[in-house]
Amino acid sequence: MKNVLLLVHDDKGQEARFQSALDLTRALGGHLTCVDVSVLPIPVAGDYYGGGAGTGLLLEVERDHEHANKTRVEERLREEGLPWTWIDITESLSSGVLAAADMSDIIVLNRKLDSSRAPNMRNVTSEVVMHARKPVVAVPDNARRFDLDRALIAWDGQACCAETVRACIPLLSLAKEVEIFMVRDGAEKIEPTEAAEYLSRHNIHAEVRIVTDGLTPADEIILDEMTRFRADYVIMGAYGHGRLLEAFGGVTKRLLATSPIPLVLGH
Repeated sequence: MKNVLLLVHDDKGQEARFQSALDLTRALGGHLTCVDVSVLPIPVAGDYYGGGAGTGLLLEVERDHEHANKTRVEERLREEGLPWTWIDITESLSSGVLAAADMSDIIVLNRKLDSSRAPNMRNVTSEVVMHARKPVVAVPDNARRFDLDRALIAWDGQACCAETVRACIPLLSLAKEVEIFMVRDGAEKIEPTEAAEYLSRHNIHAEVRIVTDGLTPADEIILDEMTRFRADYVIMGAYGHGRLLEAFGGVTKRLLATSPIPLVLGH
């Protein structure tokens, strides 16, 4: 896990993504790839007879805006002492990230705290998670660092979660404490003790905690466990089965809206 991909776009979540990506890249001894996405504008209504002039003007404004943003971010990167490269793409945010994701190991995005602001980063993150087939870090908008000491694995006993854990071995190797936490509902196919045994062979010694609660929503239980364990981040499979499915990925969706700490999601 050496290639960290960062979405660069001048929105309210950029600082959170930037600082988290720097911390991850340093901790992993990796390389940071910045994909700067100029968003394709929605076609201007009534522009049918203008040859697309209105839409073209909006795109030019967007590119100028992102060019200024690029200048600012590159100046900061030169002071960080990290290896980095830059990619410019004109696309939607999710398509732009996916276009640059093939040779990345982990992708840094965010979730916005204010649902009234554009862009809708929860939707962008969900789409990238579903199609990238590699871990995606979703940090809160107010994050200014990515701590790696205490890792909580929200285990649902499904292959999706197991694959995400395997992909995150380099991250988990940096943790001082790891907990595998499961809300038992009978749908699990892989026991958390098996995951703990697997991690132990990578010299990662995780505690296992299992609760049974058929009444409380799973996301609320996971949020409580984040606090109890004092987790720095949570690893989980997105849109899994059992309790993590709950109405088309309801738990993942709600945690993207409410988690106070970064989520590392895989599908």
